[in-house]
Amino acid sequence: MSAPQYRPSRRTALIALAGVAAGGALPMAAASAAAAQTPTTATTVPSAGVSGAAAPAGPGTRLPMLVDPTDAWHFAPHPAGALTTRTVPGGLEVSDDRGVLATLTTGARTVTLRGPKRWFTEQKKAVRDAFDRVPPGGGWGMSPGGGTWSHHNGVAADYFVESGRAAITLAAGKSRYSLLPDKAIGDLHAAARFSFDRLPAGAPVSLALVFSARDVNNHYRARLIVTPAGEVQLVLEKELADTPVTLSAPVTVGTGFAAYDHWWVRVDRTGDLLRARAWKHVTGGEEPDLWHHSVHDPEKDPSKVFRTGAVGVRGLASTGATVTPQARIYDVVLDSATWTDPPLVTHDTWVRVLPEPFDGTWTPAVEQRIRAWAGDTSPDVLAYASMYRPFAPAVTDPARQGARVLGEAGYSKADPTTGLRKVGADFHEYMGLDWDFPASGEHAVADPDFKGHLDCSGFVRMVYGHHMGIPMVLYRQFDGRTLPRESKDLAASGPGVKIADGGVGQAPPLDGLRIGDVVFFDTDEDSDAGGHIGIHMGTDQHGGLRFVSSRKTPNGPTLADVGGKSILNGAPRTETSSGDLYTHALRVIRRF
Repeated sequence: MSAPQYRPSRRTALIALAGVAAGGALPMAAASAAAAQTPTTATTVPSAGVSGAAAPAGPGTRLPMLVDPTDAWHFAPHPAGALTTRTVPGGLEVSDDRGVLATLTTGARTVTLRGPKRWFTEQKKAVRDAFDRVPPGGGWGMSPGGGTWSHHNGVAADYFVESGRAAITLAAGKSRYSLLPDKAIGDLHAAARFSFDRLPAGAPVSLALVFSARDVNNHYRARLIVTPAGEVQLVLEKELADTPVTLSAPVTVGTGFAAYDHWWVRVDRTGDLLRARAWKHVTGGEEPDLWHHSVHDPEKDPSKVFRTGAVGVRGLASTGATVTPQARIYDVVLDSATWTDPPLVTHDTWVRVLPEPFDGTWTPAVEQRIRAWAGDTSPDVLAYASMYRPFAPAVTDPARQGARVLGEAGYSKADPTTGLRKVGADFHEYMGLDWDFPASGEHAVADPDFKGHLDCSGFVRMVYGHHMGIPMVLYRQFDGRTLPRESKDLAASGPGVKIADGGVGQAPPLDGLRIGDVVFFDTDEDSDAGGHIGIHMGTDQHGGLRFVSSRKTPNGPTLADVGGKSILNGAPRTETSSGDLYTHALRVIRRF
């Protein structure tokens, strides 16, 4: 049986249009500072009313970077007064009348400068899992953009994927759960398509869309019930400390259920309002607007109200069931979802790249460049890094055959058999273009499967190479001045200087870390510092040193925490705890 098409509701369509309007009407950064190979210029995103350390409210908060046009910086001279220099360990510090203006590092091209304050944030991408895979390790495997499904209760064999659907083997009186790992979701608009391969006998069976789940014993759920008589009901429930609580009584939404009938369940959480509806799937049909349940949790104890949590599925054959059908899940869709406490990095640091490494000498040419940069708001390293994260608007370049050169990127397509993602998407493959590398005389042919995607080193090469102008090579001429293709070679032979090297099995000190530095991680058996690479973005609202990188689990560039916290100073690994992956896997810090 082929999977019927999913038809969004009017509300879903409006959400999508609002997202396009927010991104399309307010492009963040469509200009390039690397003039030789750049798209047409546009401006950074304004966000009226931005002030203080908090992210601005409204739909613009989904944009990955915001600048306050009312910042006094925009109305003052730059630089402010005469420039003075001071030698500091490893380089030179340049100041004007307002304080430190720029910092240069001897041997590196990267320069940090003071500029208008910016806000870098991220919100959760929409996710749709159609289960079109056969995970090699069993279970339900990895969900596109949502991490790996975890299963609770029963045995591993009770959860499997086959023929474009996920399945749960039910047992009378036993609940079965499968949850996505992201427990930070607050508001959401989500749906799932369910079915059973036969009518139950002896007692009802049910499938529920779970949301705001702290764990399997504490969550909300919209439960679709099928009785032995073929009646279909929907109830809105809460599981509190392993005890079910009815929030809104069962409503009959259909009769005459037959084996393999498909039913959708929709949930919506907006603040404290919980809503749910269900409808029978009809090919070509539309989702109804009627909500069968619309309630507020009556709980008075705030600790027992679930404001954030994970999304998942629960299957149950009630006690007394003598025939327990196989539970089938064809789609799980998060049309929209927000993190209640998204990562937020705020500072006034801009990162630029010199045409040649700084030799430690303050010359008229260097002074002229610093003066020009002092008032420059064209895209820098951090702006370009943000232009491939979630909700970044797409920008095409007529000079490059109309190729998309900026906009939200994936990591790679999921393998059609296993659902896993593979390494290999370089910067030019994101654009769908073959590429010549003058520095080494190499030529690369773009794999069409990688169009719109960037792996971790491809992402860094896109930012520092394609946009900021550092020459690139593939697999020849690792001379310490160019950007090689692989992260292990970038760590060992990349341009600039090593700021810190922890050595085999050790994380380095973070004392010398600066915004814009490139960080390398040991996540590869073959190389102590070659498994992963990212760019340090600054300190978040909780003191975490955030980096941005392109990763498989969140499917693309991210500074958020799906699939591992994107911080360098998190919990270390101990004898009793695995700690935060990227904190203990950090090995090398390099300044290009």
